[in-house]
Amino acid sequence: MVGREFRLVASNEEGANDDSNPRDGGDVGCCGYILWFLSLVVIALTFPFSLCLCIKVVQEYERAVIFRLGRLIAGGAKGPGLFFIIPCIDSYTKVDIRTVSFDVPPQEVLTKDSVTVAVDAVVYYRVQNATMSITNVEDSNRSTRLLAATTLRNVLGTKNLSEILSERETISHYMQSSLDEGTDPWGVKCERVEIKDVRLPVQLQRAMAAEAEAAREARAKVIAAEGEQKASRSLKEAAEVLTEAPAALQLRYLQTLNTISAEKNSTIIFPLPIDLLQSFISRKDS
Repeated sequence: MVGREFRLVASNEEGANDDSNPRDGGDVGCCGYILWFLSLVVIALTFPFSLCLCIKVVQEYERAVIFRLGRLIAGGAKGPGLFFIIPCIDSYTKVDIRTVSFDVPPQEVLTKDSVTVAVDAVVYYRVQNATMSITNVEDSNRSTRLLAATTLRNVLGTKNLSEILSERETISHYMQSSLDEGTDPWGVKCERVEIKDVRLPVQLQRAMAAEAEAAREARAKVIAAEGEQKASRSLKEAAEVLTEAPAALQLRYLQTLNTISAEKNSTIIFPLPIDLLQSFISRKDS
């Protein structure tokens, strides 16, 4: 029993000494209660005019974080709608919980293969815990922007140029998870990260364009050579067929004449049989 009481007292002392976590409410002390009582008396004496200072309104997309004598009151953020404060001892801060987008300025990044590129991105985030965004960080919006720029440089510095150009979606998801992990203690949720543009140096662009053009010309030459090879095989097969049937060659002559005459030109062609030439060649050889 004594051991349990000792552990309970020790845990309470540790919780009291831990100032990193925001505490709801708390004892405001004797002076705080006196100020609170005097404020209520003033509100009662000036009623109903005091309602103008006591009743506040926050929109559907806003939350109000209220501090009483510097301490966070119990219940966390208030809203949306009406809420009540005590003038002179209460102060509140409105927090917008809508999704916010911003452009990350172009970052000069040295890639893993020693290429300098300029990369910019766009980040979408929102505040999911208004209390933590006020108590845990001075300016959650500015901190998120700085962290996004730093994360962009750190992530792209571990990638090659080819990976940056071809794996944008993977890099975006990795950046989103890194930003979400870093901004979670601030009550900020990173919803989406997109890489907008990757700008390369002019000399590197020319070199890549020359390389791509050379690759296209090489593929064109290979395709042309393959076409000539297939055409030569077809001509060889056609020649073998014409050799087996000599009359087919005469029909081919006639087809060629028909094609030429259809073009309405003044060219006159006299087909000369190959057999006649062969007879003269054979007499010369004999």
